[in-house]
Amino acid sequence: MTDKISQDRVLIFDTTLRDGEQSPGATMTHEEKLEIAEMLDDMGVDIIEAGFPIASEGDFRAVSEIAQRSKNSVICGLARANAKDIDRCFEAVRNAERPRIHTFIGTSPLHRQIPNLTMDEMADLIDETVTHARNLCENVQWSPMDATRTEWDYLCRVIEIAIKAGASTINIPDTVGYTAPVESADLIKRLIDTVPGADEVIFATHCHNDLGMATANSLAAVAGGARQIECTINGLGERAGNTALEEVVMAMKTRHDIMPWHTGIDTTKIMAISRRVATVSGFAVQFNKAIVGKNAFAHESGIHQDGMLKNPENFEIMRPEDIGLSGTSLPLGKHSGRAALRDKLEHLGFDIGDNQLKDLFVRFKDLADRKKEVFDDDIVALMRVGESEENDALKLVTLRVVCGTGGPADATLVMSINGDEKTAIEKGDGPVDAAFRAIRKLHPNTAHLELYQVHAVTEGTDAQATVSVRLEEGGNIATGQSADTDTVVASAKAYIHALNRLLVRRDKLGQDEKEISYRDMT
Repeated sequence: MTDKISQDRVLIFDTTLRDGEQSPGATMTHEEKLEIAEMLDDMGVDIIEAGFPIASEGDFRAVSEIAQRSKNSVICGLARANAKDIDRCFEAVRNAERPRIHTFIGTSPLHRQIPNLTMDEMADLIDETVTHARNLCENVQWSPMDATRTEWDYLCRVIEIAIKAGASTINIPDTVGYTAPVESADLIKRLIDTVPGADEVIFATHCHNDLGMATANSLAAVAGGARQIECTINGLGERAGNTALEEVVMAMKTRHDIMPWHTGIDTTKIMAISRRVATVSGFAVQFNKAIVGKNAFAHESGIHQDGMLKNPENFEIMRPEDIGLSGTSLPLGKHSGRAALRDKLEHLGFDIGDNQLKDLFVRFKDLADRKKEVFDDDIVALMRVGESEENDALKLVTLRVVCGTGGPADATLVMSINGDEKTAIEKGDGPVDAAFRAIRKLHPNTAHLELYQVHAVTEGTDAQATVSVRLEEGGNIATGQSADTDTVVASAKAYIHALNRLLVRRDKLGQDEKEISYRDMT
């Protein structure tokens, strides 16, 4: 990826596993990271930023294994501007077919205060660390964090230093989502025109969405000459998130008339990875989210429905099939078989193995017995919460809740703890509170409930409810999800799921190095 690329080709650099995972509560397990990396590799992402190897032993292992498994993508690790970070990063990515080191330092007046360096001292450090990275790895990317708030002359100076030291990609981060599209395009163009050696490297753009302009800023940067976009699935990321991969890719595909660039992304795989990232991160996609939201291809207005029936192009500028959706929403029922279920999953963008299908089919039949019709969104919900509970230490056996008007709720809970069934009876301020109290009685813990969300999957009194629960304990954050036609049961299962994930993380803490601060990331 160090060679110059054609001027109509834009590289996609996905940082879901690094910047995306920095979203509070979005921490993924080792297995989930490997799965997402495989999906990114398969869909044609050019560069996968797999993590921050020095952050923890767990992060290092994940980056190392992703590097060994990757078939197509460049595998990149992040490193701060010091030799220890860079060495650890290279150790993690060195076995990739095409490894990359991404090193960075904050160059704006505000960010220079963090390491307390003068301009000259920082310039010397950039030269030293980029040179060190280049001596280890042919493919080096360098980022001046908070570039959009860095003085023009100093920004040009340090970029020239990084290029001379061997960086082949220069990334320009709008770290705090401060810039606007006209500024984004102008900044990239001026840098390419001004900095010596700029025409020999690839310029990248990394935009945050604090003002809702990340996608616009990224596309404007490409218009200015950038040929790499840093982005995440679903726009996942710190604060308001990052540029959404699906938005920039589909914008270029759909409006190729005014944005004459292309990517190597197989867009038919977008919906499947969007749903999987939402599941493992615990961050549901808003219904009106561009491209991948539930309502992105939904039409309720009578005028719109009439227009769609006459010609879908009346109200749709993209085909659902282009992102991996079927254009229809045909319900399944209790008489449907495995073949019908597999066909439906394929239309919804899911590719699952026989064992996973067998497990899903059991849960599908159970749901079909309780619902008149099982719709597409019900199937998606089953997939979203379909992780195996076989090895979980805590499992819900039965739950019975009695509620009275104006009085407390009584919950009788039977839970399996390492194979032993135990019972608790607790009162609470409502059925969910009573159920959670009963769980805590059987499994005492200090976890703080940070998030409790309920979403109706479909309409009707028999609709499934998908519940998300986020817990924090001792600095560890875990998210649990479950779906059921009984909201209280779904809530209890989601709470138990999150507790199981906390238990797994607690066990791994004895093996992992202490997490370092993520404060200085791009």
